[in-house]
Amino acid sequence: MASQRSKRKRRKATRSAPRAVPSQRREQRAERQATVERTRHAQSRTLGTAGERPASPFGGVPVAELAILAGIVGTVVGFATGNSVALIVGVLVCGGGVLEFTAREHFSGYRSHTALLAALPAVIVEVAWVSAFGVPKVRPLLLLVPASVFVVLFWPLRRQFARARQARITRPPRPPREPRR
Repeated sequence: MASQRSKRKRRKATRSAPRAVPSQRREQRAERQATVERTRHAQSRTLGTAGERPASPFGGVPVAELAILAGIVGTVVGFATGNSVALIVGVLVCGGGVLEFTAREHFSGYRSHTALLAALPAVIVEVAWVSAFGVPKVRPLLLLVPASVFVVLFWPLRRQFARARQARITRPPRPPREPRR
């Protein structure tokens, strides 16, 4: 009984008629809807980039990037040799390059750097506070002043970025004009 064959006949594989061509209109409509959805989503997001990177105020010279590189070199040299002046100058030059770069992107609405821009004055206030009054015996008090400075600066910087981003999306920046000949 195990060797019984099925009583059904097997159909031979035959080629069936070709299917109808899919509708081009349906694909075009789906593509348009996807484009509209992507655009709507891009306008509502606040993270990431929007448009082209803002132009440097120094023309084609990458001053911020060169300052960051010089600061890194100075920091490494100061750390390796134990030279505190080179270390401090390297950190300050690198920080200045980073500040220029992030402020340019943030205030133009290209990319949000709210936390970094709010943290920099908080760190400066903390260094000044410790230099003037010394380190308190209760360590959590070290965070009291810089945390309040950070919070006070965070919200206005965030609102300013939202306004700049909205202006960038609704009215993209014009490409730079070519000089007259």
